[in-house]
Amino acid sequence: MSTAADPVGTAGERVVHHRTATVEGRTVFYREAGDPQAPTIVLLHGFPTSSHMFRRLIVDLADSYHLIAPDHIGFGYSDAPPVTEFDYSFDNLTQVTLGLLDQLGLNRFALYIQDYGAPIGLRIAARQPHRVTALIVQSGNAYTEGFTPFWDVLFAHAKDRAANEAAVRRLLRPEATRWQYTHGVPTDRLDRLTPDTWALDQALLDRPGNNEVQLQLFYDYQFNLDAYPAFQDYLRTHRPPTLIVWGEHDEIFGADGARAYTRDVPDAELHLLDAGHFALETHGEEITALIRGFLGRTLP
Repeated sequence: MSTAADPVGTAGERVVHHRTATVEGRTVFYREAGDPQAPTIVLLHGFPTSSHMFRRLIVDLADSYHLIAPDHIGFGYSDAPPVTEFDYSFDNLTQVTLGLLDQLGLNRFALYIQDYGAPIGLRIAARQPHRVTALIVQSGNAYTEGFTPFWDVLFAHAKDRAANEAAVRRLLRPEATRWQYTHGVPTDRLDRLTPDTWALDQALLDRPGNNEVQLQLFYDYQFNLDAYPAFQDYLRTHRPPTLIVWGEHDEIFGADGARAYTRDVPDAELHLLDAGHFALETHGEEITALIRGFLGRTLP
């Protein structure tokens, strides 16, 4: 495995480098591709996946952009300490992400935010708006309109963990992990899904102690909603160039959550795709083309 000090290579090189950095005493794994002198895109993944979800996108964009895709603490190949040794909260995941970006000397970057990546990325943007050149949003809520019945048990768990833990633990089972990828996908695109995705996610979820990590983050998610007014104020005040690429049939974060962004960023580009929660898996070519066009118009 490379270290953060290794050179990336020549401009336009479509090689993905797999690196680690130590941030606040924790090992953070990240994927890097492209020329560091090109505009940077930071890609922030959601639950239950990792930077693996961006494996194709970073290759597709590396000829024109510099891409950084970290694994959050508790996910992927980053450290996953037990809940007794790390305070799993979205505030702390944000702090580690900011620490990585600072360590890499990334002063300006676009943010690609999906699922859990949204409350992390929007915290960064709201706190340090001068660093964010653009937003690319895929199934990542900043408005209550996007919540579907999927969340009923999670919000019940937030109010009473003991009474609802058994029901919430079902979301950590293999069938639930697979469903996140397959629901909402048109029949003629189901064969684009590789079982490698949910098999890898499940293997990492099944590590000893990781269920408790995920339960803690399920509980902490409720506090993201308290931050929504700050996120919306950032969007309304700074009007960042925003591209929304969202699965119209997502049963986790519904399409109303995508439309809500246009209330505060009326000139946002909104594309509802014939897809589910992990639209990159089935509509990667379309999303890549949309990103190229959008960033080509908005970034120097």
